[in-house]
Amino acid sequence: MIDSLLAPFHYEFMQRAFVAALAVGLLCSTMGTYVVLRKLSFIGDGIAHASFAGIVIAYLRGLDYYVGAAIVAVVTALGIGFVHRRGRISLDTTIGVLFTGAFALGVFLMSQQKNYAIDLQSFLFGDILGVGTSDLWLILCLGVAVAIATIVLFRGLLYTTFDPVVAQASGIRAEAIEYVLLVMLALTIIVALQSVGIVLVAALLVTPAAAAYQLTSRFTPMMTLAAILGIGCTVGGLYLSYFLRSSSGATIVLLATVVFFCALGLKNLRTLGRA
Repeated sequence: MIDSLLAPFHYEFMQRAFVAALAVGLLCSTMGTYVVLRKLSFIGDGIAHASFAGIVIAYLRGLDYYVGAAIVAVVTALGIGFVHRRGRISLDTTIGVLFTGAFALGVFLMSQQKNYAIDLQSFLFGDILGVGTSDLWLILCLGVAVAIATIVLFRGLLYTTFDPVVAQASGIRAEAIEYVLLVMLALTIIVALQSVGIVLVAALLVTPAAAAYQLTSRFTPMMTLAAILGIGCTVGGLYLSYFLRSSSGATIVLLATVVFFCALGLKNLRTLGRA
């Protein structure tokens, strides 16, 4: 019985996948706290789709796909911030314009090729079981970079999340903090791409943090709880997918969705208990 439960850990590719799942779950849920509180849920889907253009360009140039995706994701994130602030256009409109434009560019470039060998399904829906040693190092390095930036800028990120006007008045460079946050979100999305893919990455970025938000209204407990739920959903979803023989990315997101509705139900029970 014990051997069958530990079966997924006997394979080297599964061991790498579990490490990647842990890193992705921790990073996405932590950054997801800012996404949920700032009402930026649409940005995860937008930047993820925009990165497709980078994947195609990297393929055409013979470069690493994820490097190309990261470059375009960061450029798109900075472009969203610039157009939103300088053009005085609403954030959701800016995201919609830029991500559809970048995604269309990727489709256009791909359509110009008569023959191509790129496996689009792995990028659309993720392939965490295919994480190699170099991929794992890239995930860990990007994750550490984002984590360090979050710790260093924690005060600025916290203040600008709740009241950017007061933060600006108190000497915090709110505009610079916003650009840094967008870059951090872009890198976080790239880290998660191989795990759940372009289609599902927004859910992994938003759902654990949204579940934590149902259970607490304080920032630090929310971020901590989101991290715990995020790790539980990514590692647990990967574990379940082994026995269910299902898509790992889809299973991870479905588990996170179940956790969200459980958190929502618990919140409603607590509310009824106080009534």
